[in-house]
Amino acid sequence: MDRARHEEVVQTFFTCNPQAVSDIFREFVMAMQAEETLPPASQMAQNYETAAVNPEIHVLPGNLKDARDTVFPYFWGTDGWSSPLHLENVKGPANYASLIGALACLLKNPNLCTDTYSQRSNELEVKAVTALANLLFYHTDDPWGVFTMGGTISNLYGARIGIEKVLPGAMHRGLQGVKLAGIVSEAAHYSNRSIAGWLGIGTENLHVIPTDASLAMRLDLLGEKLESLQREGVRVAFVVATFGTTDAFGIDDVAGIRTILDSFAQRFGVPAPQLHVDAAVGWVLSFLTEYDVARNPLSFSQELLPLVQKAQRHADGLRVADSLTIDFHKMGWGHYPGSTFLVNRRSDLRYLSRSVEDTPYFSEADSRRDPALFTLECSRPALGPYTVMASLNGIGLIGWQLLVARALELAQRLKQRLEQLEYCKVLNLETIGPSVVWWVFPQGRNAKEIYHQVMEGKLPPEKYAQFTNEIQRLFERREKDMDPQLDARLSYTTSIGHRPHGLALPAWKAVLFNPKTNEAILDRLVTSIEELL
Repeated sequence: MDRARHEEVVQTFFTCNPQAVSDIFREFVMAMQAEETLPPASQMAQNYETAAVNPEIHVLPGNLKDARDTVFPYFWGTDGWSSPLHLENVKGPANYASLIGALACLLKNPNLCTDTYSQRSNELEVKAVTALANLLFYHTDDPWGVFTMGGTISNLYGARIGIEKVLPGAMHRGLQGVKLAGIVSEAAHYSNRSIAGWLGIGTENLHVIPTDASLAMRLDLLGEKLESLQREGVRVAFVVATFGTTDAFGIDDVAGIRTILDSFAQRFGVPAPQLHVDAAVGWVLSFLTEYDVARNPLSFSQELLPLVQKAQRHADGLRVADSLTIDFHKMGWGHYPGSTFLVNRRSDLRYLSRSVEDTPYFSEADSRRDPALFTLECSRPALGPYTVMASLNGIGLIGWQLLVARALELAQRLKQRLEQLEYCKVLNLETIGPSVVWWVFPQGRNAKEIYHQVMEGKLPPEKYAQFTNEIQRLFERREKDMDPQLDARLSYTTSIGHRPHGLALPAWKAVLFNPKTNEAILDRLVTSIEELL
């Protein structure tokens, strides 16, 4: 071996050179700063075929600048979502306190599965999940949780606990022919179907409960479905309530669902299904739980205060959930992955636990603290705890209240502006949150009357199809004619999660996630609709 060349590689890539690293990082940050002055980036040309046939592994050892040059075209070709014109979806710019946390994590690169591989980073995870659990469950006695690779995996944890509750030993013996089911609302995230399939329940055994006009699960139909499945000999393992649907921010009545599940379990002498709440989007309302509306120390507008009170009432229901999913990388404006699975009672983790004998690779694991004995993953990055704690404490409770309240305020104002137009109809007037979904019709159409006919079931399907085509065509025309320097980027959904009389409700969608979005952008959005017609 050429020891000199080996030593050169070690010195270049495994010895910290603060100046070289900081210089390159500064180049990336400067590029990011330049991007913040630009409108949203258009979709750049992508050539997957070239990427597949030309992977480009260099032969000779290089240096850190070679590493920079390899990734920079893709860095520059990826939108940072920093423009205030981005209103498409539940995706916003990552805050810079989160970046500080991420950098600290990446420098040490811990694996959170055991103390051995994470040391005090494991302690930071405990601190983070306890802070989040106390925020959402509201000062619960013995919470626990872990950061996961995404909201789908967090929801999977909740469903997995439910299976073990109603079918003890399933982790080792399988389902053994026992028919299990899960229940969600029709506005729930589609990932729940994936979970049902991956856990062996089967997607056909994930039962969907219709929603009301506020995008909340109908509790009367939930009770009927539970009793129907019980008569058929089916064990309901879990019910997933949604706290902030992705399109329209519908919120299920978590406390009402808890009452129904407990009553069902008592009447039939069966274990209560796991009540898991998918709060990936809506969890941030909990920052407003302790806001003093009467004193109003942050001088919220009078139109905003009722929304804060409504948020507080919704957040109260989270206290009775068995488990929760949150995505800090959504409205926490944190870096991916920032998903967390939380349990109200630490003892529930026994349903996921394994013995040290089952995990010989982690023979030193201690069941009192090492997540490797109950997590799905054997390698878990610490980005979540680092970015979350940096964000929570950098921004502070008052900072979070300001950010969340501002998003609610802007969404409410946009709803009011659109609802004043005869040819527009807002479809989620009854929800709070940053999402606005609405119809736009050609001039001369009465959008409110068409909506009323749909709700009453008085519109023939063929006529409804004509109307939905008009809504989509107008959206596509705006997309084609919009000024990228001025006009906000919107998105389109084929179904907001409420199906009156079996009819899916498509809609234009704006999500007021970006903290830089202001009233002037909303004014221009309304003007762009008026100009379109």
